[in-house]
Amino acid sequence: MATKCVIRDVSKHVGETVTIGSWINNKRSSGKIQFLQLRDGTGYIQGVVVKSEVTDKVWEDAKSLTQESSLYVTGVVREEPRSPSGYEMTVTDVEIIHLTENYPITPKEHGVDFLMDHRHLWLRSSKQRAILVIRAEIIRAVQEFFDQNGFTLVDPPILTPTSAEGTTNLFHTKYFEEDAYLTQSGQLYMEAAAMALGKVYSFGPTFRAEKSKTRRHLIEFWMIEPEMAFTDHEESLRVQEQFITHVVQSVVKNCRAELEAVGRDVSKLENIQAPFPRITYDEAIEFLHGQGFDIPWGEDFGAPHETAIAENYDKPVFITHYPVGIKAFYMKPDPNRPDVVLCADMIAPEGYGEIIGGSQRIDDPELLEERFKEHELSTDAYQWYLDLRKYGTVPHSGFGLGLERTVAWICGLDHVRETIPFPRTLYRLYP
Repeated sequence: MATKCVIRDVSKHVGETVTIGSWINNKRSSGKIQFLQLRDGTGYIQGVVVKSEVTDKVWEDAKSLTQESSLYVTGVVREEPRSPSGYEMTVTDVEIIHLTENYPITPKEHGVDFLMDHRHLWLRSSKQRAILVIRAEIIRAVQEFFDQNGFTLVDPPILTPTSAEGTTNLFHTKYFEEDAYLTQSGQLYMEAAAMALGKVYSFGPTFRAEKSKTRRHLIEFWMIEPEMAFTDHEESLRVQEQFITHVVQSVVKNCRAELEAVGRDVSKLENIQAPFPRITYDEAIEFLHGQGFDIPWGEDFGAPHETAIAENYDKPVFITHYPVGIKAFYMKPDPNRPDVVLCADMIAPEGYGEIIGGSQRIDDPELLEERFKEHELSTDAYQWYLDLRKYGTVPHSGFGLGLERTVAWICGLDHVRETIPFPRTLYRLYP
């Protein structure tokens, strides 16, 4: 009796007869031999059907198979150096589950809108599958890093009473008789968790109701938000670069075949090792002026500015000490220069923009109350946040990493819409 296995594990069954549940990715024939390109979600393998070695029924069933038809295929696994996987299958039996007719995504070129309308099927393509495998490895490596470094996973709420950063770009809903919003960040709740557990991180969906159509933006995306008690700005930067190094090198180690499938230059990723370069906001402004950008001190950077800065580095670069006026109310001013805050944005190389934003948080209760008044924030909604400074305040820092931008950078993708299974963009809520 044949052993049931998946394509990923065929190396363990060389010379044995196995049965694989699969789909037809492609097919070609050469007279009395048919070549079935099989996929099962774990990988790809070629099944070779030789007419003289199978029954007439098996031959005719194999002949009838169309793109994305599903089947159980039985055969002997053998080594094949010319195969991308290093293995092939000599088919002895075919059991058709379903014959597909007129599969809409053919090997010809399709437009992006067509592919996004058929996203539920586009996911089956080799490149899209590889992206999702890399995304899963990034998630695994993220959790591994924090779990191995003494962090506790904490889940903040998705429904919140108001904005975490005072913005109006929120999705409004009703929480029975009260107003509520879909979260844009779990950070404030993570600060509370850090006061209970020391070092924590969250990993969940966040939402921004910004009417943005850039290649870097999604309406719904996933954030990783660590928060650390008794940790200053410099310590946080060291954690961030160690974290990114771990994630990137885990993907290089465990997903080389998938990186090749998406056409990524792996050597650029192998170079991502801590420490990372750092420049201050002041130095960045001076550099941009030298590059012909007319940007005044006190203005935030856009995509063209970040790209110009990143082009000077083959690793992520920290831009630190932004002006108080363009950063969130909770960021701690530099004691030596109160017009800038102890913060940093990590800019990915190759034009992928900001992937991490972080800062040391204000721990002084009086200063935080002043910031609430300056930003006209509701003390009723966030009195609990002020309480964190009232009862045992400590120096603490944290940061947030956008998963989809990180996937785009590691995969070398032009647009974040391919980094998540079912993207939510300005004009897309389907499928």
